[in-house]
Amino acid sequence: MENANPHDTHAEGVKKIGELIKDLRMAMLGTIDERGWPNSRPMATQGDKFDGTVWFFTDRNSPKVRDVKNNPHVNVVYMKSSSESYLSLIGTAEVDNDRDRMRALWSPWMKAWFDSAEDPELCLLRVTVEEGEYWDTPGGKVASLFSLVKGAVTGDAGDMESDHGRVAF
Repeated sequence: MENANPHDTHAEGVKKIGELIKDLRMAMLGTIDERGWPNSRPMATQGDKFDGTVWFFTDRNSPKVRDVKNNPHVNVVYMKSSSESYLSLIGTAEVDNDRDRMRALWSPWMKAWFDSAEDPELCLLRVTVEEGEYWDTPGGKVASLFSLVKGAVTGDAGDMESDHGRVAF
């Protein structure tokens, strides 16, 4: 059965979200375009520590930057179906041009998109998270399948173990 408040403290909920982000890394960033339509695209999360802010490198002339300037409300979604881990963050995005921060977050694999942290087209999108919600199944698909089969046989769905929580920032 789903547990809506598995963590005793806000700090434990933030820690759980940070662990999920670190494991999942790739996200779909959802913005609202100039027509008012939602638009999502894959983004690589930067940095190793989650403190309520998520960072993404991007091109300062990209449509997502234009979207964020017009409407800063975003949704960041992470998922890993093989482990049945899902995370949805809602928050406010803004463009950050801090070169020191870019240097600190830079990693060699970013060279696939940008020359260096000094690339004049490079900027960061800072997402200040306002709320996070996660679903995480200990043991992943195997545990879920086992619980599902057991529930079907016994008629008791109470065995479905899922770690679910909502954290307001």
